[in-house]
Amino acid sequence: MAATNPIVIGIDAGGTMTDTILVDSDGHFKIGKAATTPKNEAEGFLASAEDAADAWGISLEELFTGVGVVLYSGTGMLNTLLSRTGRRLGLITTKGLEDMILMGRGLQAWADYSYADRLHAVTHHHPDPLVPRRRTHGVTERIDQFGDVVIPLYEHEAEAAARKLIADKVDSICIMTIFSHVNPMHEKRIAEIVRAEIAAAGAEILVYTSHEVRPVIREQSRLNSVLIEAYATARGRQQLRGIEAVSKKYGFRYGVQTLLSFGGLTSINHPRLHETMISGPIGGILGAAYVGKLIGNDSLICSDMGGTSFDMGVITRGQTRIENEPIMDRFKLNVPTLHLDTIGAGAGMILKVDPLTRKISLGPESAGSDPGPICFDRGGTAPTIADCDAILGRLNPDYFLGGKVKLDVAKARRIFKETCADLLDVSLEDAAEGMIEMLETDANSALRRVISGQGIHPSEFTLFSYGGSGPLHLAGCSRGIGFRDIITFQFAAAFSAFGCTTADYKRRHSVSTQLDIPSSASDDALVAFAAKVTKVWDDLTEAAVAEMMEDGHPREKIRTEAFLMARYTGQLEDVEVTAPLTKLSTAADMRQVVARFEEVYATINHRVSAYGSVGYSIMELGVVATADKVKPILVKRPLGGSDPSAAAKGMRETYIGGRWHNARLYEMDLLEPGHEVTGPAIIEHPATTLVVHPQDQVFVDEWTLLHYRHA
Repeated sequence: MAATNPIVIGIDAGGTMTDTILVDSDGHFKIGKAATTPKNEAEGFLASAEDAADAWGISLEELFTGVGVVLYSGTGMLNTLLSRTGRRLGLITTKGLEDMILMGRGLQAWADYSYADRLHAVTHHHPDPLVPRRRTHGVTERIDQFGDVVIPLYEHEAEAAARKLIADKVDSICIMTIFSHVNPMHEKRIAEIVRAEIAAAGAEILVYTSHEVRPVIREQSRLNSVLIEAYATARGRQQLRGIEAVSKKYGFRYGVQTLLSFGGLTSINHPRLHETMISGPIGGILGAAYVGKLIGNDSLICSDMGGTSFDMGVITRGQTRIENEPIMDRFKLNVPTLHLDTIGAGAGMILKVDPLTRKISLGPESAGSDPGPICFDRGGTAPTIADCDAILGRLNPDYFLGGKVKLDVAKARRIFKETCADLLDVSLEDAAEGMIEMLETDANSALRRVISGQGIHPSEFTLFSYGGSGPLHLAGCSRGIGFRDIITFQFAAAFSAFGCTTADYKRRHSVSTQLDIPSSASDDALVAFAAKVTKVWDDLTEAAVAEMMEDGHPREKIRTEAFLMARYTGQLEDVEVTAPLTKLSTAADMRQVVARFEEVYATINHRVSAYGSVGYSIMELGVVATADKVKPILVKRPLGGSDPSAAAKGMRETYIGGRWHNARLYEMDLLEPGHEVTGPAIIEHPATTLVVHPQDQVFVDEWTLLHYRHA
């Protein structure tokens, strides 16, 4: 037990479970777990924090009065978008663009479709619009791509549009005009007019402008970003404030922080809260990068399997890809996000067998935490992968969540037999293992696809497996790929929460540019480009630092880093490059920036040669402001003997590979550096379970990381 009380609480609220990690000033940590409560996330937050406090041996009051940071990442805002339960919106846009929402972008018609559905265009339809056509109003105005006013704003049309939306009793009014990322003067004036009309009507309506939410190129993505900010974040902010209120009730003295999609911490009062909508899986990538630096691995595949999804991230030779236009619920957004690939594959996936065709379907629905799998005995009636794990003896019915949940295996066996095994005319065990193998095959194939897109061999990658279900299905998910190493963790279930605590406070500001630099540019031309770039960086630095200081960070503790999004002229995709300098004044400075782009490009696109003869295009310039935060520390200890007997806790019949085995049981937290476990074995933890297949091995290293070795 650590000698000091924790000073950081990290929370990751997933679709099924809410995980907590506590960290003290020396880097020691403990984890806790509880079911997610979507209707009021504060309840699951408090239950999970209490579980972690119990593990530390302190009360909730002692916990919250002693901590300086509470970090919360959840799925509430994303669920609001998915369930279409957000605010009532109105939109004012440039006349002629009123149908932009209905038209969307072509890829939104098939985004998130299965491969089979993508082959049949007749099935395609755009996502349901967040604003109906009748609440979309166009006003006459036009600014061109250079920022020049072509048609002045017709203010009387803006006034009329505002009055109609107020009469429609909207909750929020969004404003998006064409090329406002270059010159926002018309958006600003429309906002002034709308706010004046709202005040005159005595209404309470929020106003959002696209140039404030995300001032970058591509009108459709910018429109989606401002709409989702207005639509989904109000309820999410309400949930976060409820969490902050509960924290302060137990003695917390500061504001709750949340995780940005590009990997930094921010206040829950962040003005662009939609940037935190997919924060949970991002924590896992941050944690993997942090652990990778400790153990000397810079090419990592991060895999997170929970109850609903299987999320994968890639770090290639130290480079983590930033995706500037991620897809969220089939909407393309302008939100900088650490790149993730996701498939529907989790232990909570509902299993279905068609009684006529005997076709098996895995998901995409998940049982979630309420009612959950059948074996949870909370009213669930549809069999899931978790029920199969319980039926086959891979889950301990008396030790789930440390014994807080007793699994009803008999009920799971009965319903699974009736709804799946009997319809397939196979034994109960073979049907259950077949379902698990289907899930693991899907995950294995997804990992192969992700690796194949990197252009380097799997033997260069180390696989990190985490999430509550990650270790449970690690053997099948990773078999046959040929990773350099496969690692999981004693705190796998809370690894994303752990990753949140490795993040620093950040702000990221960027704007679109169009700087085309010829390969033969003269020194005078390069000096002119350098002056333009430096001016943009200076303005963004001022804005980012001001936001950090508003959150209470002293100026002397804030550091800034400039970046650019660039491509070889004529290409379609940008590469994010951290600038080697933040002030450019000479031609040599500009050449140094270009050389850095070529270096990063060659790292990411391993098999693609440089193409500098066509010139370079800088499409976006940005600045990241950062302030440090205390982080957990993994303790390195000397290796001991290989005998794991001290962690042994008995035997259990487990079905693996088509037959029952008498598997050895081990307590995960009692395994020490140097221990080796040979399968068949089950390594149990209150929050997760590692299944070791026959003849496979698990080795515990100096950092107490668990290395899985296939036979």
